[in-house]
Amino acid sequence: MISVIICSRTSEINPVFYNNINKTIGSAHEFIIIDNSQNKYSIFEAYNIGIAKSQGDYWCFIHDDILFHSQDWGKVVERIFEQDSKIGLIGVAGTKVKTKMPSVWWDCSEQYKVINIIQHLDRQKNEHWHQGFHHESTIEEVVVIDGVFMAARRVDSICFSNKLTGFHNYDLNLSFEYLKRNYKIVVSDEILLDHFSMGSINFSWYQSSIKLHSIYKNLLPLQAFSQTSLDIKKNEFENGSKFLIEASSYINKLTFIQLWMKLIILKPRSKRHFIFFKLLLQ
Repeated sequence: MISVIICSRTSEINPVFYNNINKTIGSAHEFIIIDNSQNKYSIFEAYNIGIAKSQGDYWCFIHDDILFHSQDWGKVVERIFEQDSKIGLIGVAGTKVKTKMPSVWWDCSEQYKVINIIQHLDRQKNEHWHQGFHHESTIEEVVVIDGVFMAARRVDSICFSNKLTGFHNYDLNLSFEYLKRNYKIVVSDEILLDHFSMGSINFSWYQSSIKLHSIYKNLLPLQAFSQTSLDIKKNEFENGSKFLIEASSYINKLTFIQLWMKLIILKPRSKRHFIFFKLLLQ
């Protein structure tokens, strides 16, 4: 059985959303709806409550602003897990690399992204993002998945972090927990859904990202394939530079300097250090 766990922003779940899941999942399932209309819980707390209440062999954490296109997507989830006992997590979007420096998962070259999702950009426009699948395979191994849809093999030692708060980076948190236990993570080409909103990067995201990357510093960096040390350094510097520039208004000077020092070690002669110096003086 699949435990469908939803942290709901409203006191009652949208009946269109509820009926869509019932009609498309194609497998025995239970709904565990966490009413978070009053912002009583962080996403980490809400999902852990859902885990504690669940009875299924698999957990499925989903946003409340999606609709499924694929019929019998629950059977797809069960089949993937049953065919490979080392797969712990299934998503519809993810990446094959993750740097040690703080970043969102999609801050990487397009060649590393694996995605199958219909993303709504506004009320009139949407795009089917489909990339990263090779050799006629319906799944691709990644190291991180996006939180819009996360199907997880039930592992009773795994839960969401009690060190993190808010509503950001829970997907990286869960991905890292499965990797720590030597499970594989995959993105499926057989599960397609509409996602009706875009993620946001704000003050709380920067704070959360720094804390998350500190917690998992010994696990990172990650890659689902072989990379040269030169490529790893390049990715680290690019992600770290972007984060430092964009986070400069949200983090204190000590944190700024600590991150900058790591970039100096990675690439001491880069001209970008002049930019970082100017930002530090602001």
